[in-house]
Amino acid sequence: MGRNESETVVRTGSGLTVSKIFTYIRMMKLWHLLPILAMVAIGCSAGNETAKTPEGEKPSTTQEFKVALITPGKVNDSGWNALAYDGLQAIKSDMSATVDNQEAAGPKAQEAMRAYAQKGYNLVFGHGYEYNEPGAEIAADFPDTVFVSSSGGKTAKNAGAFRFYLEQGFYLAGVMAAKMSKTGKIGSVAVIDVPSIASTIKAYEAGAKAANPKIVIIPPVFFGNEGDIAGAKKATESVLAQGADFIIHQANSAAQGVFDACKERGANAFGSNSDQNENPSGAVVASATIIAKPAFLALAKQVQEKKYEGAVSLFGMEQDAIDFVINPTFTAKVPPELVKELEQMKADIKSGKLVVPKAEF
Repeated sequence: MGRNESETVVRTGSGLTVSKIFTYIRMMKLWHLLPILAMVAIGCSAGNETAKTPEGEKPSTTQEFKVALITPGKVNDSGWNALAYDGLQAIKSDMSATVDNQEAAGPKAQEAMRAYAQKGYNLVFGHGYEYNEPGAEIAADFPDTVFVSSSGGKTAKNAGAFRFYLEQGFYLAGVMAAKMSKTGKIGSVAVIDVPSIASTIKAYEAGAKAANPKIVIIPPVFFGNEGDIAGAKKATESVLAQGADFIIHQANSAAQGVFDACKERGANAFGSNSDQNENPSGAVVASATIIAKPAFLALAKQVQEKKYEGAVSLFGMEQDAIDFVINPTFTAKVPPELVKELEQMKADIKSGKLVVPKAEF
């Protein structure tokens, strides 16, 4: 390597080449400075290198989008919790997001929310009315995280709720039950008496009364514990003992207890939240269903685009987020005119001609 070539390889900040400095050291016999010179040479060389992106590629500016889901029960319940998990997976696949989920209730719910926020999650879903207040309470502590619950009325700049208009599906179940009941009595069971659950049951009762003013509605029975299949079955048996032959539930992961009781008594059950028509009990005649994907994706995109503003959003049949599905194996037992009527009612709901009652909370 020639002298000029060497001098162009590394230069110090003052413009002196390394070769000139070596010459100066030899002349002055300052050999103890050689280690220092070596360090300077390495540093200068590194400082003159510019990081380059491979040709044809642009530097990445995309930040990781992280979304969490907290549920009151297990996400394999084929019901309320499972549908939320489906919504979370839609965010993962459609938006290439990093996702996580856990089961947490009571005081542990807010702890879980805080933990996700501290880990830099952009959006935390709390799947139930009970998550609304905890999320709104801690929102100010984590301005970079959005807390959204499915049901509830409390909002903040970065906290709110979205509501599935499940009352629409429950209303149609009430119509079907009232028109097909042989005993003239129908009923319902639920895990707890909270506004979101109570509103769906009242819609079921309203649909029944609209279809048959003489129908007898047995008051709902609440069994109290998430996942308590035995408790759900006992609650259902108490309603059946009063003469009901159609029952709808808000039992979440304990729904199997409802279906088992109906099968043993020869009664009919409605599935709720998820399509439970294929339950092996054979007792499910139709399901009032939630399709979570449209709501979860819409909210996640608002958060990712930094357009989210604390509010309560409503998702119903108009957004293809709610449906009422008759079990294909039961269709032959449903009068054709009733099937036609139910389909027309769905169309009227979508168009706004029929407005299903719901509680405001």
